[in-house]
Amino acid sequence: MKAVATLVLAGLCQTALGSVCATDDRDRQVCLEQSAQRIAALSPGATELVYASGAGDKVVAVVAYSDYPPAAKKVASVGSHTRLDLERLVALQPDLVIGWVTGNPQAQLAALDELGIPIFYIEPRSFDGVSSTIERLATLAGTEDEGFAEARRFREGIDELVARYRDADPVPVFYQVWDEPLMTVNNQHLIGKVISLCGGTNVFGDLERLVPRISDEAVLAADPEAILAGGMGEENRQWLDRWAAFPQLAATQQDNLYFVPPSLIQRPTPRLLQGSRLFCEKLDEARAHRTSSADAEPGQP
Repeated sequence: MKAVATLVLAGLCQTALGSVCATDDRDRQVCLEQSAQRIAALSPGATELVYASGAGDKVVAVVAYSDYPPAAKKVASVGSHTRLDLERLVALQPDLVIGWVTGNPQAQLAALDELGIPIFYIEPRSFDGVSSTIERLATLAGTEDEGFAEARRFREGIDELVARYRDADPVPVFYQVWDEPLMTVNNQHLIGKVISLCGGTNVFGDLERLVPRISDEAVLAADPEAILAGGMGEENRQWLDRWAAFPQLAATQQDNLYFVPPSLIQRPTPRLLQGSRLFCEKLDEARAHRTSSADAEPGQP
């Protein structure tokens, strides 16, 4: 028995020494015996992040709306992020599942856990969280060179924006994240951090909920100087028509109603850097409108 126990202990130590480990966003250490070779990503954001980590060629399963990068559209779909086709997912034999902390059905992920399939939970809520997630996924996939380089590129890009807009004149901002019901974000949300990064002041930033519901009356009372909305789809400005109907709003008076493609701002992925740059440009336009109004001659529009 002593000899058997010694052999077992030796085997555990060997596995531990040869394993690949990372801590997920539920503060769980997830260890694999070897780098992941077959990855299932259970949200569009998770899919983008896995590809960003350099492990795109290892993705065997995604969910609906996993449309970036384009290669992800060719990967087998296993339902939506809120309702998985577990039978199809298990049949694809993933050796690592990337789950979304608050977005995936917990009962279904618990079923995967019972089958012994490793689950790595992610949900970045800060700029550094995006970089860190890419690095941790790269570690689990054995693609550190590509993943860590991408994380560094994102981090340096955000740092450049921080330096550029550190002393920018504040612009009161309302960001519309959804239409019916009308919803926005608070300062703790990653989009709220983008607003602050660009020198904006989130007029609903102090609300308690991360994604609070509000009313048209609340927006009118807050009277933001700029309104930005993602809308449904990448080229749809329809949500802004709602605010164009209120000429008393400062944002409407100053022509500061802006569309931002939602995939660039509402997914915590490396494309958030592109979305942040665009967001900052819109607030620069709002600042420029102040100057044009001040320079206009009396009686001029």
